[in-house]
Amino acid sequence: MTNLQPSRRGLLAGLGATGAAALLSGCVTSSSSAKSPSSGAVTLQSNLSAPQAKAAMEDLAAAYAKKGSGRVSLNTVAAETFRTQLPTYLTSANPPDVYTWYPGSVADAYAKKDLLLGLDDVWASSPDLKRYSKALNSLCTAGSGKKVFVPSTYYWWGMFYRKSNFAKWGVREPQTWDEFLDLCDTLKSKGVAPIGLGAGGNTAWVASAWFDYLDIRINGAGYHRELLAGKHRFDDPEVRRVFDRWQEVLPYFDPNGTAVAFQDATTALLNGRSGMMLIGTFFADAAPKDALDDIDFFRFPVIDPKVPLAEEAPTDGYFASARSGRTRQVGDLMKYLATAEAQEIYIKGSSGTVLPCHPDAKDAGTPLVKKGRAHIESAAELTQFFNRDSSDALQPTADTALTKFIAQPKSVGSILTDWQRDAAKIWSA
Repeated sequence: MTNLQPSRRGLLAGLGATGAAALLSGCVTSSSSAKSPSSGAVTLQSNLSAPQAKAAMEDLAAAYAKKGSGRVSLNTVAAETFRTQLPTYLTSANPPDVYTWYPGSVADAYAKKDLLLGLDDVWASSPDLKRYSKALNSLCTAGSGKKVFVPSTYYWWGMFYRKSNFAKWGVREPQTWDEFLDLCDTLKSKGVAPIGLGAGGNTAWVASAWFDYLDIRINGAGYHRELLAGKHRFDDPEVRRVFDRWQEVLPYFDPNGTAVAFQDATTALLNGRSGMMLIGTFFADAAPKDALDDIDFFRFPVIDPKVPLAEEAPTDGYFASARSGRTRQVGDLMKYLATAEAQEIYIKGSSGTVLPCHPDAKDAGTPLVKKGRAHIESAAELTQFFNRDSSDALQPTADTALTKFIAQPKSVGSILTDWQRDAAKIWSA
């Protein structure tokens, strides 16, 4: 896979959050194998299963139906079920037509297998998509030059906390790694688990955020992308430095961090049982709406000031099955999903903590969202997330390695050796 890093100015001009604008490689087809019916509602398979996000998608489907040009049959499944079943969906004889998922390297794996519908006509005939940024164009374009993805929203990761809890504990946001460790000491002395995790059950992938951030803070975003592309080894000294630093903060993690899912860790954070949590804004879709005004975040602490500041800011949206028999209907739906109206409907119905990709669409305008936008725009570089910068296939290798490290930090040497072995099998497949 080839990663093209656009200029920060060009990236932020119309998006603010594509990170490395990765060109998707491999073949895609704009024709269908016609194995699904050509009539009826477009089937939309969604991983947005948190209550507010699911309701927002239902609002979106209803708004599209009111337009009268087509209908959507929305099927929502748990995010982890979706991720493991996605290859099966796409290769089945009668697959869903459209999917919520990710552009970049993740889509690349499916594009290589001719599983994604080409969307050139959609991009060419949509007045909305013609106005999207060059960075988004690149992120949604295959190596063959065909478009395969329609982006809708993006968001940021950070160290989230509850303002009223920080005030009650008499603490404030840290700026440096040493200040962060001091904060952890203070919270621990007050009987609070300083850091929630939520890497249990089906959300072990949450731990990858810690690996991502430590790597981009210590080795830089460029090295991080190269590592995930197989150009470096997970048992290299540079990666060992990441885990050496992680061990400094590991004693401050919630002891139940790998036993509970991030939704339960969110509850612990809101209830004051833990102090803060490295998470994406999607966690707010599992939080009560009346708690949103009390939620704030700070930047993952800088470790080496000489390393250009990078942040995780993933893009979400839609791709379609190459086997759909409803290419005309799919195209009509995709054009609608790219409109400012559609993105504002989703933002209004969900927690409102995402940013729209359409240059004219309005975000929620809350202090949290304004701070999040500024947070993204201040970064020198942007990354997506572990699997989005690598592949869905590589994510389980990280889940295994990182949860084992948290449980057995003294075994880091053998853990990294095993991780490299497992990752090499994915890269060579």
